[in-house]
Amino acid sequence: MVGPLLERVRRNHALEHATVSVLLSRLGPTVRLVGRATPDGFYIYGNVPTEELTAAVQEGLARMRRGESHLAVTPLCGTNIAVAGLLAGLASVLAMGGGNRANRLPNAMTAAMLAVVAAQPLGRLVQKYVTTSPDLADVEVAEIRRGPSPEGRGGFGLGPYHKVRTRWTTSRA
Repeated sequence: MVGPLLERVRRNHALEHATVSVLLSRLGPTVRLVGRATPDGFYIYGNVPTEELTAAVQEGLARMRRGESHLAVTPLCGTNIAVAGLLAGLASVLAMGGGNRANRLPNAMTAAMLAVVAAQPLGRLVQKYVTTSPDLADVEVAEIRRGPSPEGRGGFGLGPYHKVRTRWTTSRA
C-alpha cells in the first residue's frame, strides 16, 4: 500500500504529464519544458505563458477524469531514463563478471545496449504502475503561480517556472 504522501506525488505526476502533453500539442514539439511533481502539485519549467499553462492544466485534468489515463504515461518522463540507467548498469556488471574484464568489454557494451532497448517498454510500465496514478477524481487545482528563472537552483536553463498547486476534495490521499 502506498502512503498518502506518495499517492499525492503519483497523482500530481500524472497531471503533470497530462499538462505537458496538452502543452506540446498546442505549442508544438520544439517547446522546451521540464516538469517535476511534488506532494502539493508540480512545477513546469520553461517559457510558457501562464494563460496557456492554465488552460492546459484544466484540459489535462478534464481529460484524465474522462478516462484518458494514457496521458499519465509518456516517453519523455525521467522515469524512463532512470530505468534505462539501472538496467544498463546491471547488465554491464553481469556481463563483465570476473576474470579478464578487458575481453568481456564487448559483451558488456552489447548487454548495456540491449538493456536500454528493453528499458523503453519497461519504463512505461514503471510509470503506469509505480510513479503515476491516473485517479484524479478528487483532485483540483488550487493555484498556478509564475516564478522567475531559477538558474542554478534546478531551473534546467529553461527560463521561468510555474508552480501548479493542487488540493484534494476528500481526505483519501
